[in-house]
Amino acid sequence: MNDMATASLQKDSTGAGHIVFFVIAAAAPLTAVVGATPAAFAFGNGAGLPGTFIVAGLIYLLFGASFTMMTRMCGSAGGFYGYIGHSLGWATGVGGAFLAIVAYTAIQTAIYGLFSYFVAAKLMLIGLDVPWWGVAIACVGLVHWCGARDIAFSGRLLGVLMLGEVLVLLALDIAILAHTGREGLEFSSFTPGAVGASGIGISLVFVIASYVGFEATTIFSEEARDPARTIPRATYIAVLFITLFYALSTWAMVQFHGAAHIGDAARANPGELYFAASRLLLGGWPTLAMETLLLTSLFASQLAFHNTITRYLFALARDGLIFKAFARTHPRFRSPHVASMAQSLSAIVLILIFAVIGADPYAIVFSWMSAFATIGILAVQCLVAVAVLRACSHNSAEFSFGRRILAPILSGVGLALCLLLVIANLPLLAGSDSLIVRTFPIISLGVGVMGAMLALRLRRLRPDRYASLARSLETIS
Repeated sequence: MNDMATASLQKDSTGAGHIVFFVIAAAAPLTAVVGATPAAFAFGNGAGLPGTFIVAGLIYLLFGASFTMMTRMCGSAGGFYGYIGHSLGWATGVGGAFLAIVAYTAIQTAIYGLFSYFVAAKLMLIGLDVPWWGVAIACVGLVHWCGARDIAFSGRLLGVLMLGEVLVLLALDIAILAHTGREGLEFSSFTPGAVGASGIGISLVFVIASYVGFEATTIFSEEARDPARTIPRATYIAVLFITLFYALSTWAMVQFHGAAHIGDAARANPGELYFAASRLLLGGWPTLAMETLLLTSLFASQLAFHNTITRYLFALARDGLIFKAFARTHPRFRSPHVASMAQSLSAIVLILIFAVIGADPYAIVFSWMSAFATIGILAVQCLVAVAVLRACSHNSAEFSFGRRILAPILSGVGLALCLLLVIANLPLLAGSDSLIVRTFPIISLGVGVMGAMLALRLRRLRPDRYASLARSLETIS
């Protein structure tokens, strides 16, 4: 088969299990727990953090119940792009797609920065002075090689990497609970008083950021077996796993330090909050394994986001909105390998730009880019909630009132509140009060408007092509 002519992904190539691996790998459980929750403990609602994960999980379960209804109508490699366009018009859909691509590119760049920061520090310990950007570019090459292969390969690899990081955290959780902590096992972390304590808004900022990558279930609709069943199933499993696992791990840490002391412990030494507990209860080798698996966790997240971004580019190219070459697929693996190459090259360019301006890989590349990405992804999710409500509100024959009306309204309101909280606490999330950081919401809006203007230009210059967007989506769903 000539790859110049191929423009379809490999159908029936992945099941719910592989898709779950993509979502959880993108969320990077070990990185999220060890890296993000200490700040939430320190500046948020402290011992109420485990219950905050339950609140966020409920929001995303409602959101999942909402958007998976649309899988039967317009599932495609463009994920939320197709959902928004199908319901709110293609100008809005393309605007959402552009914002999603930029946001996911930002979060992947952030993870490259964090990964290379840790690896460069480890290499320095053995006498190798390698610049962080050199490590990052080497990692881009490895991610590209994996991402250009068939989706099942990535799914299997992510499954192995995810299993390692989950097992090491679970071992620490079990050890802490067996030790019973300083005050014995108690469950106040899940009471309304603890969850609603001062700082819940700040905690929600970090908690919601831990769910980034949640959209991956929809991205693989075209490659999934029986997507009408596989996508909802993968969505529910992934959200439940992330919610319960994060709640368990943070609750165990509360048990270790005590509800009254967890905030002080996190403020005193956030980077050692989990590792100190591991050294005491598990010993040196398990802790070394945890430090190593932190790196594989970041690599898995990079690969998951790489696959997400390339499928967005593929979908937009197939619809004639960006370079048609991005819609070509590999003759053997049926992966969007041209889009994959473009995504990898763009990652290298961004890394080199940050290197040239002397940006710190942790304080700037990771912190700023992850904050920017959280804004963009939450904004897209809010649009999806509105799109689902409009598309499914009258479909009473197939879906219940709760699923087609209540679920999108409640999840949409919850996501909108989370977006406002992120914007209000942006300096804390980004670790900087820079004027550039404060313009992130404006930049995100500008990206969305740019995408919408491109679609409107297409409607004016190529009305036939614009009208075919909906038909192409129906053909592949």
